[in-house]
Amino acid sequence: MGVRLGGGDAAALAAIGDAGQSLGLAFQIVDDILDVEGSLEALGKTAGSDARKQKATYPALHGVDASRREARRLIERAKSRLALFGARSAPICALADFVVERKS
Repeated sequence: MGVRLGGGDAAALAAIGDAGQSLGLAFQIVDDILDVEGSLEALGKTAGSDARKQKATYPALHGVDASRREARRLIERAKSRLALFGARSAPICALADFVVERKS
């Protein structure tokens, strides 16, 4: 919405949309990894609930290592798409790094 209100062109809208999709999927993949590897202390909830519910998560389908690589790839894709916005994208790029590095 910010890009549209700021007068962004079609390229800017496409870039922010793609970055948002990549960031969102990376967040979900990391969340699923944390459900496999996390502890009660770190997560504030019991880990392993996805496996108990037999959810088709990224780690369940591809393994934790491949999931971690995919999350990192998606974050790098998001940051690459955000490069169009120059220094103005620094806060969301920092958020993207946090998403992939978070422990809870």
